[in-house]
Amino acid sequence: MIKETLTSRERVRLALQHQTTDRIPIALVCAGINPPADREFDLLLRREKGIDLKTYLANIVDVRSVDPRYIGPRLSTATDIWGVRRKAQSFGDGSYDEIEYYPLANAHTVDEVMKHTWPSADWFDYDSLNDAIVRAQVDGEHCLIASNGNIFETTWYMRGFEQTLMDLMVNPEPVQAILERVTDYFVAYFTRILQVADGRIDLVFTADDIGGQNGLLMSLPLWETYIKPLHVRLNHAIHQFGAKVIYHTDGSIMKAAPGLIEMGIDVLQALQFSARGMDPRALKTLYGDRLCFEGGVSVQTTLPFGSVEDVRRETTELISILGKDGGYLLGPSHWIQSGTPAENIYAMFETALSTDPS
Repeated sequence: MIKETLTSRERVRLALQHQTTDRIPIALVCAGINPPADREFDLLLRREKGIDLKTYLANIVDVRSVDPRYIGPRLSTATDIWGVRRKAQSFGDGSYDEIEYYPLANAHTVDEVMKHTWPSADWFDYDSLNDAIVRAQVDGEHCLIASNGNIFETTWYMRGFEQTLMDLMVNPEPVQAILERVTDYFVAYFTRILQVADGRIDLVFTADDIGGQNGLLMSLPLWETYIKPLHVRLNHAIHQFGAKVIYHTDGSIMKAAPGLIEMGIDVLQALQFSARGMDPRALKTLYGDRLCFEGGVSVQTTLPFGSVEDVRRETTELISILGKDGGYLLGPSHWIQSGTPAENIYAMFETALSTDPS
């Protein structure tokens, strides 16, 4: 029998064990609300419920992120630990970051790759996680997630997307060297995190977009040769500590689902059902006994352009299909973009809170 009210952590854990919960768990994994949509939603919440956006989300979102504090070398402006530099691109009321410098774009040999200044897992203060975990649980027990293990993406951020794909076809050695160094880093990084967390972190977020709107970004054999084995190694390291792997990919990836399961993921995240061939019923029927799911409410179509009733209908359908007998955390399919009506965002969350998941 289900407790009348579960803690957020209990709710997520039961869902990931394919059990029915008191309500559908809500998560914003690889998601959020971009300005000015967040400001409009904040105004609506103050008007309708008398609370601000931060308080509202804190009360309903079951998964919270914790990460160690960076203590490594001082980084140049807009540059990450990999040496990738980004530049803000305005879209009017906000901006997004776009890569303007790929540090390994001109590396032609393995030796040139190895001369790069590679980040170290030692660049983080893992003891700081203890305070981060306490802060995350100050108002109740939540499911905690650490991030972000994106092997292929980090590689092409350093090399360039087109160049990386060409390398895999005609000159794989340099890009293989990058992929291996990136994997080594993430294995060490998450091992350190999970050692210190000592069972208090339930999810580790990993990622690699392998799908576009109409199909996979590369052939399955290419992915299985160069990318999949590295995630197998990373997932094995994560599972050693009892944490589950939640893996993000956008796009049309139905053909890759069996390989993703073999790779060792526990939760498939994003669920871009507006992409070609993506079908929630097929995903649940074919793979729901071996996979859990997170995301799904479309940030491409329904949330920005549908009616409130459209949002309610899609949210309810996803809960009834993907949430049947557990195994589903509801959320948007990615970041909710500027211009999305606040009423639609509100409808998604309130429908999730009020829909019986059984």
